[in-house]
Amino acid sequence: MSPAKPLLLALIGHPVGHSLSPLMHSAALRNLNIAGSYEAWDVSNLGEAMDELRRRGFRGASVTIPYKRAVMAYLDDLDEQARSIGAVNTLIRQGESFVGTNTDWEGLIRALKRLTEIRGGHFIVVGAGGTARAALYGLLREGGLPMIVNRTVEHGRKLAEEFGCGYFPLADIGHLEGDVLINTTPVGMTPNTGFSPVPAFVLNRFRLVADVIYNPLTTRLLREAEQAGCAVLSGMEMFVEQGAAQFRLWTGMEPPVALMWQVVREQLEQQGKGAGNRT
Repeated sequence: MSPAKPLLLALIGHPVGHSLSPLMHSAALRNLNIAGSYEAWDVSNLGEAMDELRRRGFRGASVTIPYKRAVMAYLDDLDEQARSIGAVNTLIRQGESFVGTNTDWEGLIRALKRLTEIRGGHFIVVGAGGTARAALYGLLREGGLPMIVNRTVEHGRKLAEEFGCGYFPLADIGHLEGDVLINTTPVGMTPNTGFSPVPAFVLNRFRLVADVIYNPLTTRLLREAEQAGCAVLSGMEMFVEQGAAQFRLWTGMEPPVALMWQVVREQLEQQGKGAGNRT
């Protein structure tokens, strides 16, 4: 009997140098004695990257910005969640085909439920990209009441219409309040850590402020939210939970979630010490 082929996994996006997905998934593979690898691909040509995944027999891939919507044109099928969300963060090989799904919503909902009740809650979702779509899908599925805030009016209104939500321009965020504010944009992500997607004066209108960014561990948005007296939720929680959901789909095995949390947190804390928490 020939030995099983190594499990080949990848991350496709641009940029990917900041990503801790390779660290997290590689640790999980080693812990479970699964022969394989997880590679980070900084992709400039999505079509060529998809051809390479097929040619080399990759079992699956993570998809990050800016390709969560564009990748759908290169897939053989989408599952119900990806189709409803309109964005893909996970590719799964089935025979000779690649199927797209989305675990971002599951990661966010699992993280939010640790700190707040979703059903009946009022959520301000900042952004109108793929992660915002996943957030809206998850919040509506769990009975939440989301409102979209986005800088580009055309994109925000279109997304609001698609999901049946309200919309406000980012310039009008000073008129809004709610239970939870969720940033789904990359504003404040390494290396541009000196920025926040919203002005600090609006934050005391929310009980909880969540950021999907996990690098740095504490973004400017979260620092200012803590100063305003809000509870905060870092993107690390969502990141690990969505990664664990991916790992289950790729391997059919239960991932070592505690270990995944540990390696990600240790790396982020080390980076924070090394750069004054500005990494």
